[in-house]
Amino acid sequence: MINNTFAVDLGTANIKIYNAATDKILVQKNMIAVENKKNMIAYGDSAYEMYEKSPSNIRVSGPIVNGVIADIGNMERLMRSFVMYENKGAIRSADYFIAVPTDVTEVERRSFYDLIRDAGIKAKKIKAVEKAIADGLGMGIDVKNSQGVLVVDVGYDTTEISILSLGGIVLSKLIKTGGHVFDNSIVNAVRREYNLVIGQKTAEAVRISFGDISQNEGRATVYGRDIVTGLPVERTLTHDFVSSTLSENFHTIVDNIKVILERTPPELSADIYRHGLFLTGGACQEEGLADAIAEDVRLRVNMAESPVNSCVLGLSQVIKKSNYRSLAYTLEGLGK
Repeated sequence: MINNTFAVDLGTANIKIYNAATDKILVQKNMIAVENKKNMIAYGDSAYEMYEKSPSNIRVSGPIVNGVIADIGNMERLMRSFVMYENKGAIRSADYFIAVPTDVTEVERRSFYDLIRDAGIKAKKIKAVEKAIADGLGMGIDVKNSQGVLVVDVGYDTTEISILSLGGIVLSKLIKTGGHVFDNSIVNAVRREYNLVIGQKTAEAVRISFGDISQNEGRATVYGRDIVTGLPVERTLTHDFVSSTLSENFHTIVDNIKVILERTPPELSADIYRHGLFLTGGACQEEGLADAIAEDVRLRVNMAESPVNSCVLGLSQVIKKSNYRSLAYTLEGLGK
């Protein structure tokens, strides 16, 4: 039954789960808090609240690194907790559709199947959809026709650049640049310029606050520890300072888009020139990124309406529409 179906985009910073029974999407931080190495005390958004603030006996971590499962045990506990939350405390047998990055090894791909199978969530059928194809569907693109489509998904740890055509992926490249790298760049620049140590959460808040310059007049106040005195202090960062800090990361993404375009067959290049580039992923909303891509690649940039949810929205289309069901394939052959 379609109502007994879930779609899962594990993401890196956020996990997205579509519940066909309610036709709603759950979006939570992909984090878990474990006390004394065994007791889970929080997960999702509540675990993120503890991040960078917990004592030594509580470890707060994200089980996904660079788009692949790095901690299968904790990811299974997270998955089970989220499914129980969606089912109001119960576990019922269901079918699962999961998004898988294209440019990963067979072992990493198999871990997605093992996660759903071993999480204790009574999975009847486990199907996979290529993440780039799900992104395309989520942005309203008919990925099954013959036109070439360039999709750039800028996530938390990685950016996936893909050329789609006829329901498949012609070219794909995964690079380790995303929101997390943006945050690290801000942390390092603030340390160099102001002798100030700030946390990742503070750097992320600065990035988000500059999404609308009119709200904060191009300035953001940060709090951290002075390297020289060791005392807590505050500093004001300007929009220009943050923009110049992130420009190198933007150029990395642009350069890799150019690499993919140089390898693209000419007929598909013509389609991409006509329709432009499709930009999605949580970190694609970074102020100045879309403009940098449009200026350097000389293509129109089509921004996703819901960048964080594009992938899981695409998976929901695979569940709802029978003509897209062929885009999903079984992972059972890859199981242990």
